[in-house]
Amino acid sequence: MEYTFITDTQALNDFCQQAIKAPAIAVDTEFVRTRTLYPKLGLIQIYDGKQLVLVDPLSIDDFSSLQALLTNPKLVKVLHSCSEDLEAFWHALKVIPTPIFDSQFAASIVGMGPALGYAKLVEIMLGVVVDKGESRTDWIARPLSEQQCVYAANDVLYLFQLYPELKAKVEEQQKLPWVYAEIEHLARKKQSELPLDAVYLTIKNNWKLAGKQLLTLKHLAAWRTQTARERDLALNFVVREENLIEIAKRQPITMNNLRSIQGMNPHEIRIHGQTLLAIVAECDGLDAASVPPKVERVNFYPEYKNTHSQVKKICEKIANELEVPIELMGSKKQLNQLFKWCWFDIDETKALGLLPDLLSGWRREYLVPELLKVDNLRAAVSQIEGAE
Repeated sequence: MEYTFITDTQALNDFCQQAIKAPAIAVDTEFVRTRTLYPKLGLIQIYDGKQLVLVDPLSIDDFSSLQALLTNPKLVKVLHSCSEDLEAFWHALKVIPTPIFDSQFAASIVGMGPALGYAKLVEIMLGVVVDKGESRTDWIARPLSEQQCVYAANDVLYLFQLYPELKAKVEEQQKLPWVYAEIEHLARKKQSELPLDAVYLTIKNNWKLAGKQLLTLKHLAAWRTQTARERDLALNFVVREENLIEIAKRQPITMNNLRSIQGMNPHEIRIHGQTLLAIVAECDGLDAASVPPKVERVNFYPEYKNTHSQVKKICEKIANELEVPIELMGSKKQLNQLFKWCWFDIDETKALGLLPDLLSGWRREYLVPELLKVDNLRAAVSQIEGAE
């Protein structure tokens, strides 16, 4: 295994100048995300077919050449199951690589199996068994061992090797635009930040609250998310989600009231107790016009069962026609996302300014004409551009 460990800007610039001439590069990241809201980038691996490099983001302060490389529209970036990689790049470098050929998604749409792991795909296509023993490495710690570096390098070495054959399979089925469209839609999600006043919609069991309790939850959830974003701290390391629900329910007015809530961590109370009580008190003084409408549950909607059945059959029919897994065409989560967007005045997808997955990307041209035939969805679906 030959690789170059890049720790300075000039070496990075030299590599990027070479790599930008390639038709494609394999890219991967290693990061740590234990107590933080955002992934902490620990290593970037790139292979252009000639040189394999491990870029140390902890020792480089100018990433402009890498940013240009990752966003060059003529250069394909090959990644595997890239969701978290996109997040790492966005928060560390403020760029999203494009265009991306995601090997996991590509393998799924050509019938190799849904959600194949990298090691399994390499074994199937190249007959190589990849050692995943370093997957729990602390990639922020230095120095990295030779074993850790080889592990990281293998993630792009074999990815680059399997790309030509996998791409050929996708092109043979005329599905290459789908691969790019899928990741473009995913990238929009990763770059979208839920407004603070809509965060309460993501809280489990929010539907059990109403009136002042729900108003309090809305403010508590917004405060927790803002705190987490400012301090780059995982949400549950600010205050655990179930405790937000209990605070909203019980409306504590003293520190002793807070301490009486089962599950409240003394650490949470010590650091945030006064703030939590202040939010409860503030909400108590707000007028009724401030109270958000009760959160609806999509599966409680009167026509849910019938509509779910209709849309599932549509997805199954089209999935069979296109020879793709039904899970890829429309999962239960994606169906519920569509129903919320169509039926509710406010939902997470609308708050993000996005369209549901089933109305976006490569799925759109196949599903929209069929969804317009579903009575309970027609009015909403017809409003999107080009639906009629």
